[in-house]
Amino acid sequence: MLNGNRRKCALLLALTSIAPITLDACAHTPSEPIADAPLKLAPNVDLDRYMGRWYIIANVPYFAERGFVGSYVEYSKRADGDIDDIFFGHKKTFDSELTRAALKDYVVEGTHNAKWRASPFWPIYFSYPIIYVDADYQYALVGYPDKSWGWIFARSPQMSDAKYQDLLQHFAAQGYDISTFKRVPQTPEQLGQPGFQTPQ
Repeated sequence: MLNGNRRKCALLLALTSIAPITLDACAHTPSEPIADAPLKLAPNVDLDRYMGRWYIIANVPYFAERGFVGSYVEYSKRADGDIDDIFFGHKKTFDSELTRAALKDYVVEGTHNAKWRASPFWPIYFSYPIIYVDADYQYALVGYPDKSWGWIFARSPQMSDAKYQDLLQHFAAQGYDISTFKRVPQTPEQLGQPGFQTPQ
């Protein structure tokens, strides 16, 4: 259990960087017609198959997750029917202490399990729209209503460039500017490589 200032820091991280979650109130209106269209959710998400560890292969960098390497999220069902949502990552270097922060998620009814909400405490909640999961539940894409942020998840920390580009096209088809995505280093060898985020 975290306590005192450490708990507050973990909560702040949870509020701003846990997997794909941000305040709905921060949405803005995109300028291009294709970006104006609402996000299309995945047709159906099997929650049992979605649970477990997802490595964060890439995202649209923003202040809360910037600088983390080797990051991943883990989901597990709770006894009360909600979902534990835990973020893990190393700040700047793979040798640094593993950071952990947690949220509690729940599924929005009528969305075929493709839209979640996460809440650090009532009445604040955050959107988590799943826009794609492959048939084998090896890859998942999570967007955000205003399309300013997005995440590419995979069960393995390694992904070929070809697969990465293929997954980006799902975002492009929904009006995302895919040039804003940057890969998250998952191994020390990826640090400093083109297309990868630079820890700061």
